[in-house]
Amino acid sequence: MALIRPFKGLRFSADRDLEKLIAPPYDVLTPAQREAYADKDPHNVVHLTLPEAKSDDRSKYVKYARSAAALSQWRRDGVLKPEAEPALYRYSQRFTVPGQRHEYTRTSFISLLKLESFESGVVLPHEHTFPKHKEDRLRILEATRAHLETIFGLFEDAENLVEKVLSNAPVATLAEATDEEGVFHSLAVITDPTSIATVAKLLSNKTIWIADGHHRYETALSFREGIREAEGEIAEDYMPIALTSMSDPGLVLLPTHRILSNYPHTPEETIKNLSLGFDLAPVPAEEVFEAIRPFGEKSQCALGVVFSNGDAYVVTPKDSDALYGSLDSQSSEALRHLDVTVLHEEILGRVLGVKGVEGLKFTRDDSEALAVARSGAAMVWLMNPPTVGDMKTIALGGERMPQKSTYYFPKIQSGLVLWSLNDF
Repeated sequence: MALIRPFKGLRFSADRDLEKLIAPPYDVLTPAQREAYADKDPHNVVHLTLPEAKSDDRSKYVKYARSAAALSQWRRDGVLKPEAEPALYRYSQRFTVPGQRHEYTRTSFISLLKLESFESGVVLPHEHTFPKHKEDRLRILEATRAHLETIFGLFEDAENLVEKVLSNAPVATLAEATDEEGVFHSLAVITDPTSIATVAKLLSNKTIWIADGHHRYETALSFREGIREAEGEIAEDYMPIALTSMSDPGLVLLPTHRILSNYPHTPEETIKNLSLGFDLAPVPAEEVFEAIRPFGEKSQCALGVVFSNGDAYVVTPKDSDALYGSLDSQSSEALRHLDVTVLHEEILGRVLGVKGVEGLKFTRDDSEALAVARSGAAMVWLMNPPTVGDMKTIALGGERMPQKSTYYFPKIQSGLVLWSLNDF
């Protein structure tokens, strides 16, 4: 049973320019982007989520104490203020997808979610995670005793009953901002007890799929496990999450392309090896993604590859049945049929001999992927995104996709609402 509850969120005071204070989640920012956001305002949320390490720090852990000190100071100065009473937050994001004109609106609500082990089946993951990221997030959670960002989850609600309740609930206040990608964010604060109780009841028999924020959820689990058992509920039992219906018309998945910066073989050698099991159709580099898109719409395997010399190809299996049959026999059919599985297990692993993901970089931007290839990366692999149905099926089966298989767009913006465990 998924248990949600309202909370006293920490929000920036209304007299401040919110657009200078919000930022994308910690794990999508490059160091240069982090600095750009930090320079916008001394109170931009990245000063908390990605605290600065300084050359004279006595240890690598000093930066976490710096984040905790800043959080406390901002509260004392009134920069961040807790909600007067527990609330749910109706959160809408209005946006266009890069390369498209259609405008979408994705609606979610932010609440506390009671932590559950994955074995319980109440909360399900769908991706593998990076251990080093979890250690970093655990350090900052321990230092601040606060969830500085909100993870993203999905639930089934074909009739959109939750959204109907939220749309009709009295709204106390409103915060709005447009981010650097042109996404318009709107946050409505709902404190009406009847509306909150109705939403909680509707969610009580739901399964929650983690869409984004696996590292932070697993970190919260680890943090809770380190606390002694207590009678009744404690703050460490919960974390904030933005929840969206799988039926929401604004639920958009983008692909995450793979960049292999270094590879010891020439494009000609690589093509020869790939040709043993795959057909390679040459296309202009700038047309690769459009060339593979129709395959994805038909649920057929197709990948794009661009080499450092500018040559580009659409890569499709010569014999799909034989290919899927050769993949990990312990995996389900749904997992074996993912393009990302074919890429990691067969192409990168068996054909090219690239093990793991440590040597890979990732981007969701088609233009950036092509630019990286032109600037000298050995090869860039482009792919179609998996579907929400893929994620749901694989997670229900107790399996996980490779790291960074899904990219839900847009990201939940950090800085709109935070939560201190001390406000439980």
